[in-house]
Amino acid sequence: MNNQLAVATFGNGCFWCTEAIFQQLKGVKTVLPGYIGGEVKNPTYKEVCTGTTGHAEAIQITYDPEVISYRELLDVFFYTHDPTTLNRQGADVGTQYRSAIFFHNKEQESDAVKIIEQLTAEGVYSDPIVTEITAFDIFYDAEEYHQNYYINNKNQGYCRAVINPKLDKFMKKYGSKTK
Repeated sequence: MNNQLAVATFGNGCFWCTEAIFQQLKGVKTVLPGYIGGEVKNPTYKEVCTGTTGHAEAIQITYDPEVISYRELLDVFFYTHDPTTLNRQGADVGTQYRSAIFFHNKEQESDAVKIIEQLTAEGVYSDPIVTEITAFDIFYDAEEYHQNYYINNKNQGYCRAVINPKLDKFMKKYGSKTK
């Protein structure tokens, strides 16, 4: 056992939702919400919400590749959001909600390209996948109140109405891979 941790960075809609999903997986050590892919240094949530900074709401996942593979993370990524809607996830609209994979090395880039090719060839989605595949650059941590949002706010309306159904769907398919 090498105990080497790896990092994956995904933009797949609201980071409150995606953080709640990926935190459940065995092998995932941390999930940090934040911002990536924009032009403004140290953006705030309020700035990113305007859609003018170029950033995506994203999560940075630190994981043990001996427990869960990058490919398995990609499977969850594609299963738990709609990669065919440009700059939109459900009622959340704007470039900050785009579907994006920010690869940390050539292997991650290759895996991302291959899974999109596979999903396309299998006809999993009726519309084309619009997920961008971009080299990782700078990730800005979201403000403290966004971290562990679902865990700290399970009874909040958004959590009950939006995150709970996503978690239910996720658990039906990936329940055996959860902590």
